[in-house]
Amino acid sequence: MNGLEMLEAKNVSINYGTRQAVVNVSLSVSAGVMTAIVGANGAGKSSLLRALNGAIPPSSGEVLLDGKPLNSFARRAIGRRIAVVTQESLLAFPVSVLEYVLGGRYAWAGSGTWGWESERDLEIAADVLRQTELEKFSARLMNELSGGERQRAVLARALATEAGNLLLDEPTANLDLAHQASMLQLVRAHCDERAAAAVIVTHDINLAAEFADHIVVLKAGRLIAAGKPHEVLTEGLLREVLEIKVLVDAHPLSGAPRITPAHEARR
Repeated sequence: MNGLEMLEAKNVSINYGTRQAVVNVSLSVSAGVMTAIVGANGAGKSSLLRALNGAIPPSSGEVLLDGKPLNSFARRAIGRRIAVVTQESLLAFPVSVLEYVLGGRYAWAGSGTWGWESERDLEIAADVLRQTELEKFSARLMNELSGGERQRAVLARALATEAGNLLLDEPTANLDLAHQASMLQLVRAHCDERAAAAVIVTHDINLAAEFADHIVVLKAGRLIAAGKPHEVLTEGLLREVLEIKVLVDAHPLSGAPRITPAHEARR
């Protein structure tokens, strides 16, 4: 891990034309902390995450990395400090899992040509393939993997950057329950063991409650609440944000808040 950088959004607003996607939102993440951003569709979750990576500039406010404006860093420097995991995307050409994961080391390369991999790069790639249980797939083509395996490879590529900050946009979308849990267990372990910071956008509030240290709730681009899962994930607040009645109790094993939609019985 390369330093313990703090990533911070200060009074960030994001506009798309006349539409306000994010309105005056502030948040900060630091080493070892896993933050989940939750809210309904159109709440501004992904837009805020993209601003944290510098992919889109805020209309107002600023994003800071270790106290310095994010836009003052070169893209390669950002790539060494912030890694992004998006929903599974199609690859334009066949590439092996090992080659794909090694692409995460590009920000550390001394030149822009292929064939730059050092012994250190190969060691790191082997380590993250082990962490993500993809060692036996290293020579397989990405388009030959299952959806869950491919998404683990996307995470492995991000881990290979050794970035101190992980930004994950719906990393469990389209995965079955087992793969959803294993994906977030990997991220949780990375925060705990490598002192990384992680910010996860998710629609699955139960997964957020189970794995995250900190919950940020957005509605219509505005910050509604932020805090520990048991402080934030209350029946009243979730009904306000999701516009549905829910029941909140404690998970029988972990004690984390457990959210169940409360539907009226049909007659």
